[in-house]
Amino acid sequence: MGSTERSTMHAMHDSRYEQLVQAVVDYAIYMLDPGGHVVSWNAGAQRIKGWRAEEVIGKHFSLFFTEEDCAEGKPDWLLQRALSTGVAQDEGWRMRKDGTRFWALTAMDVIRASDGEIIGLAKITRDITDRREAAQQLDAMRAQLFQAQKLEALGQLSGGVAHDFNNLLTIIIGSARLALNSRDPQRVRRLLEHVLDAGERGTQMTQQLLSFARQKALKTARIQLPALTDSIRLLIGQALPRGVELQIRFDDDLRDVEVDGGQLQMVLLNLIFNARDAVGEEGVIELLASNCRFDGEVEDLHGDFVRLDISDNGHGIDAKVLPRIFEPFFTTKAFGKGTGLGLSQVYGFAKQSNGAVRVSSTPGQGTCMTLYLPAFEPAPVSPH
Repeated sequence: MGSTERSTMHAMHDSRYEQLVQAVVDYAIYMLDPGGHVVSWNAGAQRIKGWRAEEVIGKHFSLFFTEEDCAEGKPDWLLQRALSTGVAQDEGWRMRKDGTRFWALTAMDVIRASDGEIIGLAKITRDITDRREAAQQLDAMRAQLFQAQKLEALGQLSGGVAHDFNNLLTIIIGSARLALNSRDPQRVRRLLEHVLDAGERGTQMTQQLLSFARQKALKTARIQLPALTDSIRLLIGQALPRGVELQIRFDDDLRDVEVDGGQLQMVLLNLIFNARDAVGEEGVIELLASNCRFDGEVEDLHGDFVRLDISDNGHGIDAKVLPRIFEPFFTTKAFGKGTGLGLSQVYGFAKQSNGAVRVSSTPGQGTCMTLYLPAFEPAPVSPH
């Protein structure tokens, strides 16, 4: 093939490539010179950003950034990152010609000549404002669901709490009456100590309930499982029938986890209440915790995790039902006995926490729900 034919082929290739780029309207695709100035502009860029090609070619690409980002030097930082590493990606607010903002997902790649010299950069921008708003609405719905589940759990706890408070008030009133009628200072002191002890236990229970019911922003933090499960024991109170035993066993070297503590407390209560319903008036519920490490064996999890097993010796779950238990609003309980949202919340919490949940069950023998939660990793100490 001669040089003229090769030149013709290159020209045809470049022309077709230009036609392809210009045909794309869902993405802004344009070129920058090494200094960050616009040298090409496609139809998608005009549709998304509002400027025509003749209005932006030759202008610096910082034109598309907000005043805040420009003041912080973000355009230059992204440009230098791309020039030094070959690529730069970003997500944030960008400006249209009419002054409105849109949430953009952007990528910038270096283009080199055959000799390796940088001749420019390819810039691709996508408007994902709708996707961001949908994600924010989903987060808001999750928060509302979480609070609704709290209220449902409080309803289940209320009977046991009322029973516990009645016992504490009986101690307080009885001890106070005996103290009033006693002339023995030592006995009066012992009775007052009983009053004080019962009052402090009531205060602790009230604080736990208020802390549990309070609407708080969801946030990930380092959580010590023994302390959290102690609060669950206190909250459950009389919610478990007398014939149902709750056994809690943790490994001595158990790692802390990195999750939202309020959500984890809610999840454990949901699972314990489900186990209670499965065993009826008599049975055993076990809460076990141990450390584990994965290299992709469980749902492609990698790293250190804490395994939480909540098991019971109840009636179990039918194999036909098992695949559907995490579906929202699916429930096998009688009407009015459950919303069908508890296990879907467990599933959502596990996924949102970068963990996993699994279930195993044998009809007539019992069920085990297993949560895998990421172990807390201390931040590396920077050398001085």
